[in-house]
Amino acid sequence: MGIRQKINIIFIGLLTLGLLSGCGCLRGETALIPMKSFFKNPEQTGFQLSPDGTSLAFMKPWENRMNVFIKKIGQIGEKRVTRSTARDVAGFFWANNNRIAFLQDRGGNENFHLFAVDIDGSNLKELTPFEDVRVNIVDDLEEIKDEMLIGMNRRDPRVFDVYRINIDTGRMEMIAENPGNIQGWLTDNDGRLRIAMATDGVNQSLLYRETEKEPFKTIVTTNFKEKLSPLFFTYDNRFVYMASNLGRDKTAVYKYDIADNKALELIYEHPDVDVSHLLRSKKRHKITGVAYVTDKRHYHFFDDQRGALQADLEKRLPGYEVNIASSSRDETRILVRTYSDKSLGAYYFYDLITKKFIKIADVSPWLDEKTMCDQKPISYESRDGLTIHGYLTLPKGGAQNLPVVVNPHGGPWARDYWGFNAETQFLANRGYAVLQMNFRGSTGYGKAFWQAGFKKWGKEMQDDISDGVAWLIDQGIADPARIGIYGGSYGGYATLAGMAFTPELYACGVDYVGVSNIFTLLSTLPPYWEPGRQKFYEMIGDPVKDRALLEAISPVFHADKIKAPLLVAQGANDPRVKKAEADQIVNALKKHNIEVHYMLKEDEGHGFHNEENRFDFYRAMEQFLGRHLQGRVEKIAG
Repeated sequence: MGIRQKINIIFIGLLTLGLLSGCGCLRGETALIPMKSFFKNPEQTGFQLSPDGTSLAFMKPWENRMNVFIKKIGQIGEKRVTRSTARDVAGFFWANNNRIAFLQDRGGNENFHLFAVDIDGSNLKELTPFEDVRVNIVDDLEEIKDEMLIGMNRRDPRVFDVYRINIDTGRMEMIAENPGNIQGWLTDNDGRLRIAMATDGVNQSLLYRETEKEPFKTIVTTNFKEKLSPLFFTYDNRFVYMASNLGRDKTAVYKYDIADNKALELIYEHPDVDVSHLLRSKKRHKITGVAYVTDKRHYHFFDDQRGALQADLEKRLPGYEVNIASSSRDETRILVRTYSDKSLGAYYFYDLITKKFIKIADVSPWLDEKTMCDQKPISYESRDGLTIHGYLTLPKGGAQNLPVVVNPHGGPWARDYWGFNAETQFLANRGYAVLQMNFRGSTGYGKAFWQAGFKKWGKEMQDDISDGVAWLIDQGIADPARIGIYGGSYGGYATLAGMAFTPELYACGVDYVGVSNIFTLLSTLPPYWEPGRQKFYEMIGDPVKDRALLEAISPVFHADKIKAPLLVAQGANDPRVKKAEADQIVNALKKHNIEVHYMLKEDEGHGFHNEENRFDFYRAMEQFLGRHLQGRVEKIAG
């Protein structure tokens, strides 16, 4: 299991707002579920097995914040080892059998600091106590008990150098100074720094060295549109498994001779979607399979033992997506996680030697799956002939002439997935149909589909969203007079763009940490995004060369075209989409006498993570949508 899988980043939902009036249930509808049931902190989540397989670390609320707890398997009782009261612990992992490492920022600024604590709660130490510095994990060095490799932008806020750090004392030494163009590092199976990924803004280079005593040498340079991403080394440390779309549309996985810059073997490809997730057994030194996502997650196994284990798990847990969340170092004990569209799932412990299989915890036991709604994969055709995939969630008790919330995803270079979505289920329970779509520019569907979104913000990308609205109306699902749009980050931009450029479609909108002015977005990038500025210019637009384009697609310059009410939510400490983005659109709408409600949280960043702020946002959103789309709202006692 790689370090990216080990670190449990807990980003629990988005936002919360205002007061509500009562509404009875219509025939066939389920009872109104309290808003807080959807957006309160999980009861327990993020379970990880210790390397020796004897203990569990997990996240659990304490003082309304997610903290790390430790529990011995088979024993009653648990020990809280962190004491965060201002902000959730952002992520954690086992540094060794006796010590937990975790990350935390302040107020949503995303300058993550590294901490470590013993599993009895003692010896808590902030390992990187530096202001305005961000830490990432390069390698946890699982074979070295008291050290790990971290990236840190302490010397230069734009780039990350690599340090070897002692997790007990915090003593560190720089082992690789970033010359200014390195965007990522990769170690071999012995923890030696052997690969670096560099960029000049639009071209990316793969650098390699045989030993740490040698300098890095450029092996190959490609345009950023061409993907050549090293996953991990083969177990003899000679070759690399690589995800690549060189000379092809869909990303596939190869075995690659990096020293000679040539592909040796195609491991797996899929005709419809990108594949870049390779499964492996470190103990047996084998590649066991791949995972990929079409409508849902699927697996293909090369290894009979791993395939048989998956079949065993799916037989034990029918009706769920099943994933191995964590394993002991010797791979005899595993943690199993279930997923579905109707719950946050559960964790199970499985001893592969004794065949002991026990349930550890439900993540959200207060939610009854029977009252949740189906999230159905759908597709429709755009006006220029592209197939747009997405998901439709309909409320129980009706499928015709419904109020609708259109929910474009953030990124935009990301995609929506099938699975439990608290926002979607909350809105469906309030009587709304919810449409999520992977518009052009979304990732996972190949190079051509991704690039079709370049410099198409507010244009063809927005058309794909509008075409989804038209499809809902043609299907008889949507009441054309009761369609709203809601999204976060790029989805917030799409909300504003939809209301400004197609005002006839929407009765209201909710913009959550969304972009209103692309000029100011590009002028306030975090310093560690600076090396990718030219790439952003190519993907979104150059503020000088494409000035007319950016003026045409920035909603703040077209606020006079917005006619429907808007709710805006923003974190004051957002490092990606600055507070000024919200301020500008709110001020512009007020100038044109358009109804606008503004929620600003001083202790949040790019998304509301503190539970009380989520409650505030969703309560206000519920009231706002109820007023303008006539969905159900919760009656507040008193």
